[in-house]
This record gives sequence, structure tokens and C-alpha cells, in this order.
Amino acid sequence: MAQKQERPGDGNWAGRMFGSLQEAYDRLRAIVDSSYDGIYITDGRAVTLWVNRAYEEITGLRADEVVGRSMWDLERDEIISKSGTLLALAQRAPVTLEQVFRTGRHALISSTPAFNDQGEIVLVVTNVRDMTELRELQEKYRQTAALTERYQSEAEYVRKQVLASADLIVADTRMLALLEQVKRVAALDATVLLLGETGVGKEKIAKYIYKNSARKDERFLTINCGAISPTLIESELFGYERGAFTGANREGKMGLFEVADKGTVFLDEIGELPLEMQVRLLRVLQEQTVQRVGGTRDIPISVRVIAATNRDLEAMVREKTFREDLFYRLNVVPIRIPPLRERQADIPAFVEHFLAHFNQKYDTHKEFARDAVRAMLAYEWPGNVRELKNVVERAVILSGGQVIRPEDLPFCPAWSPGLFAPEPGETVDLKALTEQFEARFIRAAYETHGSIRKAAASLSMDPATFLRKKKKYETDP
Repeated sequence: MAQKQERPGDGNWAGRMFGSLQEAYDRLRAIVDSSYDGIYITDGRAVTLWVNRAYEEITGLRADEVVGRSMWDLERDEIISKSGTLLALAQRAPVTLEQVFRTGRHALISSTPAFNDQGEIVLVVTNVRDMTELRELQEKYRQTAALTERYQSEAEYVRKQVLASADLIVADTRMLALLEQVKRVAALDATVLLLGETGVGKEKIAKYIYKNSARKDERFLTINCGAISPTLIESELFGYERGAFTGANREGKMGLFEVADKGTVFLDEIGELPLEMQVRLLRVLQEQTVQRVGGTRDIPISVRVIAATNRDLEAMVREKTFREDLFYRLNVVPIRIPPLRERQADIPAFVEHFLAHFNQKYDTHKEFARDAVRAMLAYEWPGNVRELKNVVERAVILSGGQVIRPEDLPFCPAWSPGLFAPEPGETVDLKALTEQFEARFIRAAYETHGSIRKAAASLSMDPATFLRKKKKYETDP
């Protein structure tokens, strides 16, 4: 005869499972106490029967403060702000409301009545879900949305301010977007790390940050970390007390960080800073204090640091030539300034600006031929804006006529047919040379104008021919 299978509904099963009523209670208590949400149970008269540990943690109320007490009394004594249990008893239906506890936590309260067979409420079970983190996220989202709206409204103002600035020449949309970001960073007083090739204008951006910061009325000091002698850099940056070393000033000397107190320090070529000085700089950034050479007291300062480098600091960290902790302390807000070859729309604007400046300086009235501007658009500019400025000045000085032509540019002998006459006996691949020039012009025109039709028109070409040649030179090795 088959043995009868016990089921959870059978009395024997419950007895084997729990053993006794006390054991069943203990196990139920353990289950409820493991809940992430707070649980609060009253009888049908609103007298507290039980609370779990999560409820105590969320509300800051201990079980012995509420168990055995009526919800009427707890609400009257302001131990709780509003009782979901009393509302559920009055409405004879589940109730949900928000509540704030003395811990400062916000919670969502759901009180649900339980009825017996006669329709009487015998229990009210209240679930308390901690909503503090959600509210904080909502508040952060609200603040972020407000900031976004403000930044968008400032964008046009930033563009006008940049274009009107005598120090910054910007026409490229990529640079305009970067300067919008820089303008926001400027107001936050955070440490900034400017990254970019030599000559891209890192010091100009640093001054732009300074002029748009809360410290704009204080000092701005530029320190070239690669230009100060290693034997003098410590005393120059941090100062020294009298008698600190042979030849020291009898009264001692303030360092540049002290001189810049309440202002901004621009540390150019930060990658050239010796390792032993990196430790001292890290302390200044972390503690906002300096200690002079030969001194023992900490001198409090308040400076904003903007650092710049054309080196790969992350590679230097891996090579142990730059401290990792200093890198992360400087790298709070990294800003990469694109090279001039990646912002070609800026080239004509720079040319126009520098040409006006040098015409006035040398009392000339020169102008660039269209072919010369095209040549500058096709050039790679390894020295970036600094090189461009030097090229314009040299062309203004050395060009023979009023119009500056491609052959007047130092990097453009190949653009002048007269300068490409072969030497006697020399063989020249004229077709390859022509295609090389054509490919550079086509690429430069397309990058400048952004559309096939406009680029073709700038080269007096048919759009279909332009597109065909463009595809050819893109696929050629």
C-alpha cells in the first residue's frame, strides 16, 4: 500500500516543520526581520503589536518605544507625523502616504487592513519603504536639469564673448563647443589640466579660465616648470627662510605660491617638474599650505591651480617618471585642446587676425592670395597656432609684393611651379606630383566647406568630378 504524501496544508507537515508554536513564531520573526523594508503591525484597535529591525533603522524608533502603544497616542505625542494605520482603519481600505522620520529619512508608507470572517479588522500591516536615496536622486536630477537649462542659455553668450575677445580667435565649431565647456569649468574653482600639442594655445585657455573665474580680480602667475633651474625650483615655488642656504636673502623670500595667494597659478609644462618637487606640489594641492625651504611652519594659502602639458602623463605614470597620486590630483578636469589641423575653420580667422596685427606693426598693407590661404589649409601645422603666427609674420616681412603668394610661405616651395624645375639629368614623376597636390587641395577643401558642392565650387570644379577624385584619393594607398 502506497504511503500517503504529506502536503504543506496537513497538520502533520506543520508540526514536523516548526515543532511548536514558539518555533513557528521565531521563524516568522526571523523572516520578517530579514526584510529590507520596515514592517509595522497593529491590531484592529490600532495598538502596536510588532515592528521589525528595518523599521527601527529607517525611523530611528526602537521597538520598546512603540510596541503596546496606541497609534492615537504616538500621533498625539508627535512620535510619528501621520499614521497610515489610523487612516486604513477609518477607510477600511489600504492607504499609501509619504512620511518623514526624525532620522531625516523619507519613506513611502502602505497600510493594509486584514479582516476576519465577520468582516472585522483584526490586523493592520504597514510596509515602510525607504525612499531617501530616490528623493536625493530626484533632487540631483532637478539641479542638473536647472544647470543644463542655464548652460544652454549661456551658450550664445559664450560664443559672442569668445569672438569678441582680443585674446582668443575662434571660428571652428569644435573649439566653440570646447570653450563653452571651459566657461562652465572656470566658475567652479576646480583644478584643471590642459592637454595638447605645443603651440595650440594652452596659456590662452588658462587665462580665459582665470578671467571668467571668481578669482579674476586676484593675481595670475605663470610658472614654466621646464624653464626654472632644478637647483632653484624649490626655493622659487615655495620660498625660503633667512639663512636657509648660502647666498640666501637675509630676510628670506616668499615663494610664487605665496605671492599668488587667493589667485591662480598656471603651471605650464607640468610634465617637466622633477619627481622630488612633485611631492611638494601634491602637498600644496591637498592641504593648501606651503612650507618654505629651511622652515618648519605651514603657511596657509588659497590658490587655484591650472596645469598644462604637451606630454602623455599617463605614459609617464607607467614609466615612473610622474607620480600617480599627483596625476590624479591634477586630472580633476582634463581638457584636451585640439591641434590646428583638426580645427581648420580657425586657420583663416587666425591668418586675418595676425595679418592685421603685423600690417600695423610694420606699417604695411599686404594681403594673402587665395592660393596661399589654400596652401595654409592643406599644411599640417606641427607647431600649431604659434607656428602659424610666425609664418604670417615672416611672410609679411619677406614677401616682395603687396600680395603674399604660396612661394612666400616657408613650407611651400612645392606650391610654386617656378621652384620645381628639375635639375639637369633629374627625372620627375610629374603625374604623381600633380596627383599629390590635387589630393591635398581636395581634402583641404572638403574639410573646410563640409559639402561636396561648396568644396568643388571653391576649386572651380564640377561636383561630380570632385566626388570622383575625392573617392579615388581616399582609396589610393
